[in-house]
Amino acid sequence: MFATIILACLAAEVPAQVHYHPNGRPWNQRAGEGPDAEVPGWYYNLGTTGIRIELLEEHPKALLVRHVFPDTPADTHVKVGDLLVGVNKTPFKEAHQNGYGMDVFGARGPVSELASAISGAQNRSRGSRTGKLSLLIERNGELMNVVLNMQRHRGKTLATLLDYLVEHQREDGSWGSPPHDTFAPLALMSSSAKKHKEAVLKNVRMHAETTHPKDDSWLINWRYMAAGFVLSEYYLQTGQEWLLPEIQEVYDFLISSQYVDLSQLNPKSHETHPHAVPKNPLDSNGGWGHNPGFEGYGPISMLTAQGALVFSLMKRCGVEVDRERHEAAYAFLRRASGENFYVWYEDQAAGANAWADMGRTGTAAIAFHMSPWGMKHKEHAQSYSQIIGKHPESFPDTHGSPVMGMAFGALGAFCNPSSFQKLMNANRWWFTLAECPDGSFYYQPNRDNAGYGSDSRISASAVVAFILSLPENALTVTGKVSRFARGGPKAD
Repeated sequence: MFATIILACLAAEVPAQVHYHPNGRPWNQRAGEGPDAEVPGWYYNLGTTGIRIELLEEHPKALLVRHVFPDTPADTHVKVGDLLVGVNKTPFKEAHQNGYGMDVFGARGPVSELASAISGAQNRSRGSRTGKLSLLIERNGELMNVVLNMQRHRGKTLATLLDYLVEHQREDGSWGSPPHDTFAPLALMSSSAKKHKEAVLKNVRMHAETTHPKDDSWLINWRYMAAGFVLSEYYLQTGQEWLLPEIQEVYDFLISSQYVDLSQLNPKSHETHPHAVPKNPLDSNGGWGHNPGFEGYGPISMLTAQGALVFSLMKRCGVEVDRERHEAAYAFLRRASGENFYVWYEDQAAGANAWADMGRTGTAAIAFHMSPWGMKHKEHAQSYSQIIGKHPESFPDTHGSPVMGMAFGALGAFCNPSSFQKLMNANRWWFTLAECPDGSFYYQPNRDNAGYGSDSRISASAVVAFILSLPENALTVTGKVSRFARGGPKAD
């Protein structure tokens, strides 16, 4: 039912954002393998029509067709080179915008107007298996109207995605990267189907076998945060005793990699990032960066919030969490928060009322919400969650790993039902357009390209499955009370 709500007809026009650049990005990037390898660029997906388009500066009220998949509603009706100039026999009303920031999150016009029409065609209730989508096309200087038969939605989006994830799981139990190996298994934990449970266990074993108390791999903190999240949630769901020493190993590593002392400063930082070098013991204290200690520009808010969250989950599993270290992570996040509770990149605020992408803020929200150290943190969690509901426009356009930001942004908003509903209502267009004819979801062009290339669908499919599974309350972070918890929140 929740999937149906997400994909329901839009009640009003909403923003849609594609940030493109003079050097050809994102359009000139390609998927190296998978179902999108045949597409000549990283173009915008138009839902289940089978069409991929590019936004052009010289045609702000049109969409240029760059690819049409065979055996889809648009096949034989729409051709590469067509300009989509309207929908339902009406020209698009608004020009799209381009850029990144508070004033340009969204390109009001063709993308959102088309999303509304697609959603309407998929959800008509006259008993037919298909709905009609009418596109106004300019081809070779002539206007014409073409009608596509769109399959109706029948509320199986989450189940379809879970099956898709199982089909694309690797032999070693992973899905290829920390974001995939976080959100795919967490989404699958919402299902009682045997094949889904087997896939989760396979991934859990992968995390257990590839994590150790000491590890000098590169960009390692991302992988250990994923492992800590998944292993802890799986233990709290199943109570399997063999997981406890594995969780302890991840905790030991994260304690060693958390930056808390100037002695952990990599001397090369003075040469590579002289302006980021800590000026006093408080700078970056309590945070995690890409690698242990302080290197490069140092600890960042996204990883630090994940560390605070993972420590809270581990405490519920019975791990003896160092409260001083845990509180240091929370203090880092408070220094990174503006007066409006928007979380910036590092341990300093962007500004009193500044805001942009909400992935870090969402991660902070769930980290504070799960804190075992008192009600004040719970109150902060509500403030973080509410700012997401107040500014939901940046949801699909986040920094670094956009899909990770989307998942944590939604999870953080979920701490406050009103904020979560506002987030989903404002971004129905994205879910409508990111869905592909085979039921998978596509990694739409974005400010950043982290994860796009060999993977154009698994990451987005995992994240959408995770978001759709949140109301199932199958996880400790969504409110499930575990009978296997050994420690928990205190009232101090």
